[in-house]
Amino acid sequence: MPIATPEVYNEMLDRAKAGKFAYPAINVTSTQTLHAALRGFAEAESDGIVQISTGGAEFLGGQYNKDMVTGSVALAEFAHIVAEKYPVTVALHTDHCPKDKLDGYVRPLLAISQERVAKGLNPLFQSHMWDGSAETLDDNLELAKELLAQAVKAKIILEVEITPTGGEEDGVSHEINDSLYTTVSDAVRTAEAIGLGEKGRYLLAASFGNVHGVYKPGNVVLRPELLRDLQDGIGAKYGKKDPFDFVFHGGSGSTKEEIATALENGVIKMNLDTDTQYAFTRPVADHMFRNYDGVLKVDGEVGSKKVYDPRTWGKSAEGGMAVRVTQACGDLRSTGTKLK
Repeated sequence: MPIATPEVYNEMLDRAKAGKFAYPAINVTSTQTLHAALRGFAEAESDGIVQISTGGAEFLGGQYNKDMVTGSVALAEFAHIVAEKYPVTVALHTDHCPKDKLDGYVRPLLAISQERVAKGLNPLFQSHMWDGSAETLDDNLELAKELLAQAVKAKIILEVEITPTGGEEDGVSHEINDSLYTTVSDAVRTAEAIGLGEKGRYLLAASFGNVHGVYKPGNVVLRPELLRDLQDGIGAKYGKKDPFDFVFHGGSGSTKEEIATALENGVIKMNLDTDTQYAFTRPVADHMFRNYDGVLKVDGEVGSKKVYDPRTWGKSAEGGMAVRVTQACGDLRSTGTKLK
């Protein structure tokens, strides 16, 4: 079952938590980047997560009408077919969805999966993200309660972001300042509103200085040790050890030490987008520069079909991204942990 069932997805997350490793969650925007992610997982012998952002879904929907639901459903259906050829298990996830896009993205996708489950089928996606970080925490958690109840009906896990991640992704931006650190008080209010699993399982994107985008190590002040404060503070209040399943957003440029600390403190999913985008594009740029007189009809010549054929440079792009995914598996300790 290369696409995880709800039961298998829960098992994957439980194994990661117990083993103190995390799954790379790879943003994809095409069938080709999907194959690159699947190939990277397979070569690392790691299960993993493939995810689609609102911008990625819009791109997948085609530039004629840019329909997010069409784009994400189409890629998910494609993934259910091609993933059968890879010897790993993957979960399908939708990334950041702010309030103004819920009606055009997550809510319709939840309805599709609810219909599938009602027919005895598995949901189309295994998890969806609600990004309410631009809202007040009260409003954020009110919507989280509603969406979690809907997700439970679809046998889907919800991911929630309760405080901002800095930088910009798909039009959602936050300043880089002290608000990028979740407090124990924020975590208490979260537990009071949506529980600790008894109302439905969720993943928590807490903030510990995370920033989306491209940053060299040292340019962003990450405090992954803060996650231990959240685990222990809520754990003591509710009598539950390590109650949260954390997600690491904005991980580009993170040091291996920062990643290791995050894993020890309950991170079981880490998003990768910026680094894999570059890994996909870099071989294409190399090909174009090296073969400019073949990919272009310079000075009235005819060029070379062999070098401007998208399959030629596309294979290199897939390979480059797959290598970066495999590296991520190593950094997150998921290499060799695939379900047997």
